[in-house]
Order: sequence, then structure tokens, then C-alpha cells
Amino acid sequence: MDFGILLALQEFRNGAGAFLADFLSKMTFLGELNTAIVIMAIIYWAVSKDFGSYLLMGWSGNRLANGVLKVTGCAYRPWIRDARIVPYGNSITTATGYSFPSGHTMNAATVFGGGAVRKDLSRALRITLGIIVVLVAFSRNYLGVHTPQDTLAGLLVGMLVMALTVRLMKWVAAHPEKDILMAGIGVALAVAVAVYAAVKSYPEDYDAEGKLLVDGAKMANDTFKGVGWCGAFLVGWVLERRFVGFSTDISMLQRVTRVTTGLLSYYAVSLILVPFVKGLLPGAAGTMGSCFVQILYVTFLFPLCAKRLEKNTARGYKGLSVYPAAPPSRSCAETALPSVSWTRPAPSPAKAATSWTH
Repeated sequence: MDFGILLALQEFRNGAGAFLADFLSKMTFLGELNTAIVIMAIIYWAVSKDFGSYLLMGWSGNRLANGVLKVTGCAYRPWIRDARIVPYGNSITTATGYSFPSGHTMNAATVFGGGAVRKDLSRALRITLGIIVVLVAFSRNYLGVHTPQDTLAGLLVGMLVMALTVRLMKWVAAHPEKDILMAGIGVALAVAVAVYAAVKSYPEDYDAEGKLLVDGAKMANDTFKGVGWCGAFLVGWVLERRFVGFSTDISMLQRVTRVTTGLLSYYAVSLILVPFVKGLLPGAAGTMGSCFVQILYVTFLFPLCAKRLEKNTARGYKGLSVYPAAPPSRSCAETALPSVSWTRPAPSPAKAATSWTH
């Protein structure tokens, strides 16, 4: 049934032209990893720290869940399972790892679905966010890179993780001293997932020419990324709570400054430091280490730098006086005014006579 739906969508896509396909390609962009990270970082740094922490925690949990399910199911992509399916354009380049469940859909369920389930947001905004989630999920089917089963599972698991994240955030708010305990349990789970992905066996199927259809070791790369991101969030989250404590209750100028400097430095880290760490460490360790650095910068290192910079800047402004400096002091002899002698004229005899008699 899944492939029948994909083939029907493909036939419609071929007849409808590129307009709808191009639109849905832009919608699928909203579910890509870098898009999700940038949106969450902006919210975390400059809009609402609490809401951003909630999104980042849910996203890290979703990446871990997605990685476990992918290497457990080992479902091949639609075009590998059925040669009649041809993905649209270059959408195949965004399809990494195994097929089940859809990672793009789970990203959308985090960033946009995470807002849609928040009752403190306006109804119109929640409906809009929900529509975006549905469009991202449908775009993966329409472009031919996921089956409906993949996207439906991604949507359900993604929203379930976000619902659990709401409960976790409430629990941490009621027991702030237990944040290290919760982070420790999360890191232990991430390590267990990494070990599971590294030691398990993967299917080895070959085509008619004897070529391996799918390399399981390469497919597990997405799982190792999720482990690195999840571990980095938990470590950075605790470090920020314990040693930084930055706030988003700031002026608009500070918000703009944070977003600008934060994104520029994030891209510098992603383009320079992340590849360096990945090349420094072998195999899966390089993948996990590079992703760890990426999210640790978002959750801890940039907030630390931003708070210190803002503190030093505020201190510098306080040192500046709006009044001109006082002139150099001078001696009394230099500043004394010339003495002036005042002599009151004597009143006239007539006035003196009438001054006291009435």
C-alpha cells in the first residue's frame, strides 16, 4: 500500500509540473537538521531561554529515538525497494541513513510541533505550526524519499517525545537540584545507543551485479550524530544552569546583537572546528565528537561568552560619565576675586528725619 501511494503521488507530480514539487521542497527544508538547530538556537539565545531549552531537550531526545529506530528497523529507502520510484530533483541528497522513521518529520515535530502543543501560545500560531508539521511530513512522501509509514511513525514518535519533554521540564522545575541526575541518565542512554549501533549486525543485500545495496556502517552514521547531539545538550544544559545562568529578559538591541554574533560564530564553528574534530578522531568517535562540539557551543559556550561580553560592556558604559571633566584645581591666590569696597552713602537730613517718625 505504501508504494502504491508513492507511485500515485509520483504520477501526479509528473503531470502537475514543478510548482507544487518546488514548494514542497522548500517545506522539507524546514525539517532539515541545520534549519532546526538555527531556529532553536535563536529562540534559546534571544527569545525565551525556557522555551528554547524545552525545544533543544525534545530535539535531542528525538534524535536519539530516531537513531535507535533506524538501526533497529534497517528499512531501505523507497527507490531501493522499488525501482519504479524516482525521487524528485536532488531531494535524494537530503535522504541519509535508513528510511524508518523520517528524521525530517521528527525534526519538524520538535521545532514546530513542540510549539503547537504549548497552550501558552496563541491558537492561530499553534494551528500554523501544526500545518507546517503536516506539510513537512507530506513533502517527504511527495518527493519520493519516504513512505507514508515512515512519516507517520516519525510524526507520532516525535510528538510523543515532545509530550514527555513537557513533563520532564516540569519535573526539573520542581526539583532543580536533580538536573545532574537527569542529565546523567540521559548521557548513559546515549552511550548505550552508541554501543548498540556499533556492535549490532546489519543486513547485507546485493544487486544483480553483486554490489552491496546498502552499507549498514554508513547508515548508522545518523545514529552516532544523534548520540553526540544528545550528549552535548545534556552536558551543556547542566553547565549553563550551574555556571552561567544567562537571561533572555534583555533589550531588543541585545537580542539582535546576540543573534548576529551567535549565528556568525556558530557557522564559524561548524565550518572550521567541527570538521577539525571529525578529522582528528577516527570513525564513529569523530562523528559523535564533532556533533558534540556543535551543540555544546549552542547550549553552553556561546551563552557563556555572550554573558561575559555583555557584563564587560555594561561595566564599560558605567565607567563613562555624561558630565564634562572638572578643570584642574587652582590655588586660592589664583582664583580669588579682586576685593571690592562698598561704602553706603549717608542719608540726606530730610530723609533721616522722616525715617523713624510716623
